[in-house]
Amino acid sequence: MTNNLSRLLPGRVSTAPEDLLCYGFDASGLEASPSAVVWPHDLQDVIEVMAYARSNRVPIVPRGAGSGMTGGTIPLQNAIVMSMEKMNRILEIDRDNMTVLVEPGVINSHLQRDLERQRLFYPPDPASMKFCTIGGNVAENAGGPRALKYGVTRDYVLGLEAVLPDGSVITTGVRTAKGVVGYDLTRLLTGSEGTLAVITKVRLKVLPMPEEVVTLMVLFRDLEQSGNAVTAILSQGMVPRTLEFMDRAAIRAVEHYKPVGLPTELEALLLIELDGDPVVIRKEAEKITSICSHHQGEVIMAEDDQAREKIWEARRSISPALYHLKPSKINEDIVVPRSTIPVMLKKLQALSRESGITIVSFGHAGDGNIHVNIMADKENKPEYEKALGLVKDVFRMTLELGGTISGEHGVGMTKKEYIGMEIKPAEMALMKKIKNLFDPLNILNPGKIFP
Repeated sequence: MTNNLSRLLPGRVSTAPEDLLCYGFDASGLEASPSAVVWPHDLQDVIEVMAYARSNRVPIVPRGAGSGMTGGTIPLQNAIVMSMEKMNRILEIDRDNMTVLVEPGVINSHLQRDLERQRLFYPPDPASMKFCTIGGNVAENAGGPRALKYGVTRDYVLGLEAVLPDGSVITTGVRTAKGVVGYDLTRLLTGSEGTLAVITKVRLKVLPMPEEVVTLMVLFRDLEQSGNAVTAILSQGMVPRTLEFMDRAAIRAVEHYKPVGLPTELEALLLIELDGDPVVIRKEAEKITSICSHHQGEVIMAEDDQAREKIWEARRSISPALYHLKPSKINEDIVVPRSTIPVMLKKLQALSRESGITIVSFGHAGDGNIHVNIMADKENKPEYEKALGLVKDVFRMTLELGGTISGEHGVGMTKKEYIGMEIKPAEMALMKKIKNLFDPLNILNPGKIFP
């Protein structure tokens, strides 16, 4: 059957075993073999693929770089993977109106680099920014360290061009700073995990480049004091652009994997970055230093770009360091109200002690987004089954504190069995009706989000 698709898009379809292998997994560790891989080059190619899928009742899974953590691009039901990597052009940088128009396959860091050359700034910075795509960022509503001050992907998506499962094309949103005509389809598609439409163009808002950046690293020998320092900083009305957190296990993992000189006896570390007017942020840095010192933190300021990069190298090394220790670890990205961060961290420590399974926590302390890593090995089946049982405990504690079970990774496959813990039946039924309205044949990324 894929021969017909190959005739429609010659040279852009493959059933080679090596391609099926490479496009059958993502960062979740899950995998399934697609029936074929297709690489559209433009809007018309996407229309052709969706029309083919509808006529033949073949599932289609849109894919960016495969960096997602929840199995959102796993090709269930022998689906065809539609990789958007060839649609990777920056189509327009509009300096006058502070917007940029891109295709979905543009790499996040490539866009950042090209904008910086023109003294422009696109804030969303997921940890995978060096290889993740803008289309994938939109599909997952990706966040990142700078979300504390600047918000997440949805706060920058002004409009979209997308192809529906029946092959028709829609254009949503506006090019202007304001626009409230009709329902907000742009926000509906942003974060829909490729289940409603295939994004083919994205118009993003951009900002002027900040004048200066100040980076602080704060070392704590008491876990609870680090959480109290976060609350104190934000309660003073200061909003750093990043306020990152690492616990003792994360610090030790980084030093074991790629030593950067962090003291391994620390209980916690905060990475705080301020940007803006040089005079203002220097004063704020002094206030933050005073607050952290009051909470028994030792403050180190990066003196130059090289020192700043060394500090960030520690933060970026956490995930690879943890995968090096336990390749099949379970990674969740809960969010709790900021004031409850110390409570949640203590609960996670207690859960780790009671279960005998190491839990490593790090993440975006400024907005309450904690990456909870349950360190278990799939090869040790009793340990892994026990670790899977802890996931529900983590989610239950999160919801009891008024939080949410996913801050930026989405639901995909790994969290769909837990979605009912947070989403109530009436809201779930409405969401399923929306899915059915867009995709009555259920051919677009089936088996994701809903249990």
